[in-house]
Amino acid sequence: MPTRRELLTSGAAVTAAAAGLASPTPAQAGAPQEAGRDSDGDYVAPGWVATWAAAPTTIPPTTPTVLTAQTVRQIVHCSAGGDQVRIRVTNEFGNGPLRLGAVRVALRAGDGASTAIVPGTDRRVTFSNRAAVTVPAGSPLVSDPVRLHVPPGSDLAISLYLPARTPVTTVAAFAFQDNVIADGDVTAARTITPTATIGQYLFLSGVSVYARAAAIVTLGNSITNGANTQNNLNHRWPDLLAARLRAAGLHRGVANVGISGNRLLHDPNPAPGSDAETFAAYFGHSGLRRFDRDVIAQPGARYLVVLLGVNDLGHPGTVAPVSETVSADDLIAGHRQLIARAHTSGLKAIGGTILPFKGDTLGFFSEANERKRDVLNRWIRAGGEYDAVVDFDRAMRDPADPLRLNPAYDSGDHLHPNDAGMAAMAEAVPLGLFR
Repeated sequence: MPTRRELLTSGAAVTAAAAGLASPTPAQAGAPQEAGRDSDGDYVAPGWVATWAAAPTTIPPTTPTVLTAQTVRQIVHCSAGGDQVRIRVTNEFGNGPLRLGAVRVALRAGDGASTAIVPGTDRRVTFSNRAAVTVPAGSPLVSDPVRLHVPPGSDLAISLYLPARTPVTTVAAFAFQDNVIADGDVTAARTITPTATIGQYLFLSGVSVYARAAAIVTLGNSITNGANTQNNLNHRWPDLLAARLRAAGLHRGVANVGISGNRLLHDPNPAPGSDAETFAAYFGHSGLRRFDRDVIAQPGARYLVVLLGVNDLGHPGTVAPVSETVSADDLIAGHRQLIARAHTSGLKAIGGTILPFKGDTLGFFSEANERKRDVLNRWIRAGGEYDAVVDFDRAMRDPADPLRLNPAYDSGDHLHPNDAGMAAMAEAVPLGLFR
């Protein structure tokens, strides 16, 4: 696993031949520049800052999708902007090497499900000055800097060409964005004719920009990942928070590393022969286990917002063994570990209270689980161990029954917010926490 410093500094500058442009200056290549003030007056040196992220997982124990001589074009929504970009590809759950014959990045034209690119913005992406690269099993690769003006709030189209037979083993399973697969190497094409549309991110886990800014990392489960929001609209609460920050003139990247089904304390553990075996692998490593990779390794990370715990309460007895039942004290101990590890790396740790879920359709709610949620939330609010608190519970609960999700914000399963609920969650985050 690369260290945070390696992720911030590794990789040579793009050469003139690789970029098709004049050679970058040392500052453009990522060398230190004079420190200055960002848009909100914070004194900060420029550097690499996460503008988009997707936490990778493995796949269920079934026959993987196989791609051969095909291009995957994937759309990512950038939070912060900059004049250079780096791409993080990943083979972290691969059993063998991953061959990439070409990688290209461009500004996306249009919105919604469009995968067209803006003419004149297409750039070749290299890794240690190589356009074709092999990613070792179990490893990510961070690209060389690519000179491309990325406006804040814009979308990128990132195209990967897979020339050899490639089992798809490393994914972000729930993208809430339509990405496409096409035959041949069409990485540079302005428009492509898809052979398939997918709702996942394949072999792609991060984008950073070079800017005078800082990054917020949102660590969570499906609610942070964006579950039940409308596809292709970027209505996940971290996206909407990023939009609020931009409107307020705060230059902050937001790296969303929510994983649907994720737990703080346990990895997926479906009962043998149960339906959960067909999907539980997508739930990802526990928050404690993936923390260094998904949080600490984010370029420019300065703030952490945590919203984890509801699946620890609800999974035992539904999609995990009853033996993995946790207490409120277990959850508090896990949160204390996140705080300690965040502080060790210089991050401000912000705790989010767990949303109400009485009457949920997933079978999570019980009086015992509600008591645990109450104890955990009271500790998050008043324990004084998080540096700050976002009270999602207070913002999202039903005034007529505080144990339930507000009907105006309910997607229908009484656990996940709808698009309006995501907007309410974003509004509940005090922007002053990031000044």
